[in-house]
Amino acid sequence: MAENVVLVGKKPVMNYVLATITQLNEGAREVVVKARGRAISRAVDVVEIVKNRFIPGIKLKGIKVDTEEIESQDGKKMNVSTIEITIAK
Repeated sequence: MAENVVLVGKKPVMNYVLATITQLNEGAREVVVKARGRAISRAVDVVEIVKNRFIPGIKLKGIKVDTEEIESQDGKKMNVSTIEITIAK
């Protein structure tokens, strides 16, 4: 896993905001915020909070949406939406 990636899950939004800001302050030119399924809206919130409240000069470099096929515990295959939002200084 690359160092400049923040994987968004079930934790509070501000945890991911702090992780993203830390990456940018430690010299990363760009950070990728990734999420799957229900966490997608949380990932969008993370990017918007970083962009609007903490580092106004951030540029949105790209948004990639995709679908991953995963296998559940009972063996069924399911499609899960994913998003990757790339931001840069």
